[in-house]
Amino acid sequence: MRATAAPVEGNRVRLSVELDEAEVDEALDSTVRRLARDVRVPGFRPGRVPRPVLEARMGGAGALRQQAISDALPDLYARAVVDTDVDPIAAPEIDITSGEEGGPLTFDALVEVRPNVSVAGYAGLVVALPGLEVEEEEIDAQVDRVREQSGELKTVSRPARDGDHLTIDLHGSRPDGDDLDVSDYLYELGAGAEIPGLDEELRGSSVGDILQFRAPVGGGDPPESVPVRVLVKEIKEKVLPEPTDAWASEASEFDTLDELRADLGSKLGQIKVMQAQVALRSRAVEALVELVPDDPSETLVDAEVRERLHDLGHRLEQRRMTLDQFLQAAGRDRAGLMAELRSEADRAVRVDLALRALADAENIEVSEEELDTAISEMAGQARTSAVELRRRLDRGGRLPAVRSDLRKAKALEWLLDHVALVDEEGKPVDREKLHPHAAEPGSPDDASEGDEVAVGAEQGGERVAAETHGTVEAGA
Repeated sequence: MRATAAPVEGNRVRLSVELDEAEVDEALDSTVRRLARDVRVPGFRPGRVPRPVLEARMGGAGALRQQAISDALPDLYARAVVDTDVDPIAAPEIDITSGEEGGPLTFDALVEVRPNVSVAGYAGLVVALPGLEVEEEEIDAQVDRVREQSGELKTVSRPARDGDHLTIDLHGSRPDGDDLDVSDYLYELGAGAEIPGLDEELRGSSVGDILQFRAPVGGGDPPESVPVRVLVKEIKEKVLPEPTDAWASEASEFDTLDELRADLGSKLGQIKVMQAQVALRSRAVEALVELVPDDPSETLVDAEVRERLHDLGHRLEQRRMTLDQFLQAAGRDRAGLMAELRSEADRAVRVDLALRALADAENIEVSEEELDTAISEMAGQARTSAVELRRRLDRGGRLPAVRSDLRKAKALEWLLDHVALVDEEGKPVDREKLHPHAAEPGSPDDASEGDEVAVGAEQGGERVAAETHGTVEAGA
């Protein structure tokens, strides 16, 4: 088989494929074997139906040949795509130009391909990261959080203020008769009550005060309001222990306050490193995507929307929910969901195109060893051997997709290693402080592994693995 590719207008490519007569005969023999096995003819055992009998049942030798060509076209097209290194994003329009009746077979396949975009200026990208330095005020706040855990409530005679704990009786009347009566309820003022307006009424109140007001309920426009009556019975404030060595020894595993503060500072530092790693991935990719001048292909966005909708349907099926039930429970409508999915798909496509463009610009390639390693990892997920999985991927034309996902992942790593880093004040950031060894042993090396950006960079890899797993399970 010989295949060539030539670009045509509208971001499409025309594949021209030619098979000699011997290759057509091979396809014809394959169809004859399949029909002989599948067609039931009285007087003949399965697999033993003679070719002349099959031709007669099909309507003649010409009809049998056309069936063989139809059977072979999907595989022939897939082989032509691999041979010409074309990256189609839609189903092809196939036109048989000669050979339907006999002789060599030629056909054209007109297919839309993934657009090539430019990311000019990528080498000068600058990413601003949140600060890595731990301030004393931040450590003070963490010490206060530990102190809160061992604080004591003490009765006070002053008016109530945020942070106080009030003992109240509360009564609310609803027109439907479903009243609310609560006695001796301990409520932290300022915590955000479910009853709108409760905090505002309680601020500045004193013991013995009876507060009466109307609170809006329901989602009407305007909302229904109901009368609420509150009796303030007691006001307590939380008194925190003094931050001393004795307190630190009792409240933690450390003997002194300085040791506790040092540990809290170390943990805050780890958190800041992980937050900076997340910000680096997200902001670096966003900066790269901003360099893409063209809108993403609608074909790609439509395909991504379908994939996301399929994934959502699969997750809901596992929870035994329908899409309508999910929308009703979430208080959403189908139009809003589709708009959200399309927005997410548009961004994912832009990320995909930007990383591909970066890989092209930096001549980033995937070695056979890297591909073998990835296939071995996928084989473990699919519970099969690497050899068998590679055979299935090759036969299904999925190897290029695996290689492409690895290439985009390498492009992302290149980007993270080469963007200039500054803090929020524009001062340079030492990249070494972001490396995994900057965190304590046992902390996540890459806090953003599950981040949306990582998904965008490797969106196809998981799908290839999932599709392959399904293929293996089905014994295809």
